[in-house]
This record gives sequence, C-alpha cells and structure tokens, in this order.
Amino acid sequence: MNKFNVEKIADFVLNWLANSGLKLVIGVIVLFIGWKVINKVLKKLNQILNKKNIDPTLTSFFLAFSDIALKILLVVCVISYLGVKTTSFAAIIASAGLAVGLALQGSLANFAGGVIILLLRPFNVGDFIEVSSKSGVVEKISIFYTHIISSDNKEIMIPNGSLVNGTIINYSSKELRRVDLTFGVGYGDDILKVKRVLANLVDNHPLILKEPEPFIALSDQAASSINFVVRAWCKSEDYWTVHFDLLEQSKLKFDEEGISIPFPQMDVHLDKIEN
Repeated sequence: MNKFNVEKIADFVLNWLANSGLKLVIGVIVLFIGWKVINKVLKKLNQILNKKNIDPTLTSFFLAFSDIALKILLVVCVISYLGVKTTSFAAIIASAGLAVGLALQGSLANFAGGVIILLLRPFNVGDFIEVSSKSGVVEKISIFYTHIISSDNKEIMIPNGSLVNGTIINYSSKELRRVDLTFGVGYGDDILKVKRVLANLVDNHPLILKEPEPFIALSDQAASSINFVVRAWCKSEDYWTVHFDLLEQSKLKFDEEGISIPFPQMDVHLDKIEN
C-alpha cells in the first residue's frame, strides 16, 4: 500500500513537472525578462520625452503611472499563462477591493492628489515651493509623492494628498518678487539723511528694478529705534541676492555715514553701602 502511494505521488510529481512545472519556469523567466524590458522601455521613453521638451511635470507623472500599469499587466498575463483564469482572478481582486481600499486609504488619497496636481498645476518641476513648513525645489512628481530638494540638498518626499489639502506657497510662479526689509536707526540720527542713504543703495543696485518703483518710508517709532521700511522689486531668481546685498551694504554705509544702529542695552548702577 505504501509502495503504491509512493509510486502514485512520484507519478503525480512527474506529470506536474512535465506540464505545469515547465509552464511555471517559463512564466518566471517571462516575468523577469518582461520586468527588465519595461524598465528599459521607460528609460528610453524618458529620454525621448526630454528631447521633445515635454513638460517635466507631465513626464514624471506619466512615467510613474506607466511603470505601475505595465508591470501589473505583465503579472496578470503571466498568471493567465500559468492557467489561472483571469475571470477568477478578477473576482478575487473585486472581493478584496473593499478591504484593500480601506487599508490603502492614504495611498489612494495620494494618488488622487497626484492627479489633481497634474490637472490644476499649482506648481511644476523646477519651482521653489513651501508646504507644511518644508521648502525646496520640486525635483519630481510621482504617483504618490512629490519629491523636493531643500536648500541644503536634502530630498524631502511629501505625500500628494497632504499637498492638495494644505497651503502651498509657490515662490517661482511669478516673474517678480518684492524684497521687504526694515532698518532701525537711533532717535538722534537725521532721518532725512537715513532715507537718502537707503534710496541711494536701492537706486544703485543693478538687480533692483525701477518699475515697479521702490518704496522707502519711516514706518515706526519704536521703543528704542526709528524704523524705516524698504520695499524693492526684483526678478524672482535674484531675490536672495538682493536681500543679502541690501543688509550688508546698509551696515557698511551706515557705519561710513555715522548712522547708529540701536541694540538692547542695560545700565547697571552700583550703590555703595556704608557700614
């Protein structure tokens, strides 16, 4: 009886190897080769789209979506080749869809967010944005995440769902930006002289635009200083250069003209105690 069972099992294994086993091996090989082919095709497609000057935002999202769609199609084809009925496979997916959907609510929200970003275009690849206290240049918009590079070269991945539901500040969407700075001087300084010095700095800076016209005015009589506000327009890419130049040049010019810059001070009086 045992001998009969062993022979029966051996026959079953041999039959399976002769029929389904070979199919399984071929299926694995097809899956492996197909995976490699898809990666190469997408890489080549990326090169073609870049040469055609297609919008980088559209390109990154399209490639990410195509990558997932093609690989899912490959897996379904291999499963069908192995003899698993696709109708049964679809029924299993449909029955598990609700559970998977509940488990992947965040991912589905991120996918929907990616589609909304693609349609509404609140920003594009290459824009400098700020969202959720994070800021940087948009490097890539994938299906689930937007990748930005911070000013100190860190990669930050922000879920698309939180992006579309939060406040986005796009510093690159407009051609011009305004530099707003406040300068405090002492109460004993000549305010007309201070205003003239600031006006000369603004007028002589090569990156500050004449139109819209710069604005300089006394803005506040504070507790220990007279404050002047300077508002100057420049191209968006020149913002930080103008910002830091005005801070540095104003300090040098104030020192040269004898204009004081107040800072917190404390007078300490010591009383001599006699015995």
